[in-house]
Amino acid sequence: MTSRKLATRRNQSTVTGPRVGLFGLLGSGNTGNDGSLEAVVAYLRTAHPDAVLDAMCAEPVEVTMRFGIPAVPMHWNRREYETASSVPAIVRKGLGKVIDAFRIASWARRHDVVIMPGMGAFEATLPLRPWGTPYSLFLLCAFGKWFGTKVALVSVGADVVRKRATRRLFVAAARRVYFLSYRDSYSQESMRRMGLAERGDQVYPDLVFSLSTPSEQVDSTNTVGVGVLDYHGGNDDRARADELHATYIENMKQFVRWLVDDGRNVRLVTGDRVDENVVQEILADLRDNRPGLEPSRVQADPVNSLDDLMRQMATVDTVVATRYHNVLCALKLAKPTLSIGYALKNDVLMAEMGLGEFCQHADSFDVDRLISQFTELESRRDELTREMAARNAANRAKLDDQFATLNTVLFPGFWRVSQVVAAGAVNASVPDEIG
Repeated sequence: MTSRKLATRRNQSTVTGPRVGLFGLLGSGNTGNDGSLEAVVAYLRTAHPDAVLDAMCAEPVEVTMRFGIPAVPMHWNRREYETASSVPAIVRKGLGKVIDAFRIASWARRHDVVIMPGMGAFEATLPLRPWGTPYSLFLLCAFGKWFGTKVALVSVGADVVRKRATRRLFVAAARRVYFLSYRDSYSQESMRRMGLAERGDQVYPDLVFSLSTPSEQVDSTNTVGVGVLDYHGGNDDRARADELHATYIENMKQFVRWLVDDGRNVRLVTGDRVDENVVQEILADLRDNRPGLEPSRVQADPVNSLDDLMRQMATVDTVVATRYHNVLCALKLAKPTLSIGYALKNDVLMAEMGLGEFCQHADSFDVDRLISQFTELESRRDELTREMAARNAANRAKLDDQFATLNTVLFPGFWRVSQVVAAGAVNASVPDEIG
């Protein structure tokens, strides 16, 4: 049976609405990834309230608890991201790759649409093995094309990857995807440089820009938000990962000491569970080197979601951060922001929001220069806040356009019915033309 016939039979049997799968490293504690998922789920539940949602993700229990949708793990081998140091572990990993091919094929086949929401889908700016997520993404796109499932990668990030196997998997996946949009022009250009032919794919802002912000923000708290990362360099820096980590941590400690010495309060924020180790190192350094510091001067509350992150950042005046989505949330809240980025995507985002001059790189940032940049950033608060507010409004409008495009491209027949369902005018019967 051809993929077209399979898709037709699947759609004709759907009586409650489109079956939509959500795919990616979701639920694992990365607030940026989960924020992108939140944005897509909100869109689907508004525009397609009759859609049947489920997920294939990193931590299915977390996704089900938070979003109320069924979920299964991306990998059969639950120790996929651990280094295989014994023969049984190596065999298990190899077996897992074979099993995952069948699992992903079966899962993709059951859906009308599969969406990967945002994320750095085509990035290796942090350590990444080709036979992990890149392999799974390729399988999804290949089987989606084979079975007639519309696979959409929405507002994703990309960077030029030097590792040949990873690069080939990324390009092969992108060639087979049904819909592809990028979160910035740099990502689009990176895919072209890696060998992806022109497809007419569009650029839209990061999906997080579509989310609502905390209704209450506190001004003039004399508090600086410092977003940290458990930084060990990128995919090409494995040989000096420990050195990069130690240098980054020492510089962050020095900057936080300067802030408290200058009379500032500090709120340490994270973007992933693994960053908590860095928070504890900074707090230990303050206890050792500033023993008389009032504990209330430095806050460090856990972050369990992007909403938690934005609520914490709503209480600060200025932000200095490393993680991409820490920076993004600060900009979305129109907080004067300084990026100590680990990839060019940070610089691109900052430039798009009018703060391109307030950037350094995590593996080489200079604390004295950081203090100088921070001082200038604060002196231009009013000007920069107005500029960010205007650009935030423009980003939200662009994402509304993208959601309208998704309605047309991914749900042409379902979209007409979903509008009626949303108005409460459809009963259990569904027209035969759906799909």
